[in-house]
Amino acid sequence: MLARVLSAALVGVEAALVRVEVDVTAGLPAFTTVGLPDSAVRESRERVRTAIRNAGFAFPSDRITVNLAPAGIRKEGAAFDLPIALGILAATGAVRERIGTFAVVGELALDGQIQPVRGTLAVGLACRRRGIGALVVPVENAAEARAIEGLRVLAAPGLREAVAFLNGDGAGEAVDAPSPPPPPVDGDLDLADVRGQAHAKRALEIAAAGAHNILLVGPPGGGKTMLARRLPGILPPLSPDEVLEASTIWSVAGLLPRPGELMTRRPFRSPHHTISVPGLIGGGAPPRPGEVTLAHLGVLFLDELPEFQQHVLESLRQPLEDGRVTIARASGVSNFPARFQLVAAANPCRRGCPSLDQCLCTPAERSRYLGRLSRPLLDRIDLHVELPALLPAEVRAAPADGSAEVRARVSRARARQRERFRGAGLRVNAEMTARQVRRFCAPPPEAERLLAAAMSRLGLSARGHDRVLKVALTIADLAGSEGLRPEHCAEAIQYRGLDRAWRA
Repeated sequence: MLARVLSAALVGVEAALVRVEVDVTAGLPAFTTVGLPDSAVRESRERVRTAIRNAGFAFPSDRITVNLAPAGIRKEGAAFDLPIALGILAATGAVRERIGTFAVVGELALDGQIQPVRGTLAVGLACRRRGIGALVVPVENAAEARAIEGLRVLAAPGLREAVAFLNGDGAGEAVDAPSPPPPPVDGDLDLADVRGQAHAKRALEIAAAGAHNILLVGPPGGGKTMLARRLPGILPPLSPDEVLEASTIWSVAGLLPRPGELMTRRPFRSPHHTISVPGLIGGGAPPRPGEVTLAHLGVLFLDELPEFQQHVLESLRQPLEDGRVTIARASGVSNFPARFQLVAAANPCRRGCPSLDQCLCTPAERSRYLGRLSRPLLDRIDLHVELPALLPAEVRAAPADGSAEVRARVSRARARQRERFRGAGLRVNAEMTARQVRRFCAPPPEAERLLAAAMSRLGLSARGHDRVLKVALTIADLAGSEGLRPEHCAEAIQYRGLDRAWRA
């Protein structure tokens, strides 16, 4: 007898529906799985056989053939255990109802219990796109799946309970999607803890308001890492759509904070400088998301930027420009979202001297150290901020505005941007294309003369010119101005410090 069960395979950060076709016919006992399975899927026959028997069902002593269609998609992982088991039980009559209208994912333990799997949120979104109204998942993944509006979710603790539900012996009901809870604020990471560095704090606020990339250059102990780690605390909370978007990525990667818990805070990723290109950008066979994708809609912090390998840094060019990573392999092309905000930190010299007066490095050594950062990469970083060494009076100074006050100003600026870009498909100023910069950033004549002088003196490229305009527009949004003014452009030009150093 032939039975069909719907399941799903993960492809990049999305899921593709898979038909699990199970045929049980008379013949010598055999269990064959076809349809481009990996070793974990092929090993499922032992888990499925033992789980069915320990759950109290009879395992057929016949020839069993399992086909995972379409065969062109590679199937990996143990999430096909439960659909294969239900397919066998349906083919032998233990499951009496048609189960083709359900999608099923879950790993089986040997005692018949259903274990959690990664990517449940992506599977649920795929079901909604294809009009599949019900999804059977492990109990630990139920909260994930229930976040998808309009999807009926059955959380089954074990194989016996899943069969009882499908036969109409168990109660199952649809659950409405809960509203994401407000993101908790980490009181230990408040911007008020950073003493002094008013110029850098202002730059960080501008970066947060427009989602601009920022590079902090200063001596050790100047507050670069403290500022970077406090950036998520001044960013607006994730919207409900962004919660699903970020949570889907982390669900596929198996990195959700707890099983079933969604990402209610913006991601913050801080990889070590020894990371490889696949680790940062993504890769492998099949391709997996890298740090730039895990930081989607959040912050990617690269400390000691010149210590990263040159080819690793250069691999950031495409995601910084396009907000997406494309990985091509012989088996196909995978696209990963990478709309992150880059925060980088660097010492002014390799030895990390506290100031230029006390620096033991020669000018050539200092130039060679920061020269590891190529001009094309610096062009894609909107704000270059130099942090001086703190004075004793600044260390003892009273704290300035905290994260809550700055976050309120940033949220007001983001609200102005949403209103401006309504219908344009943009969220923040940093996402504008060159054509949109010309449309939304019309500087007055005096500001145009400032920009022309900056291009001449700093050697700004056309990309650098556009990024200055984007920053200037964010400064105008923070000020509540209806348009660009010369002072907005002048302040934005000040944040191109490494262009001055490069030109010199």
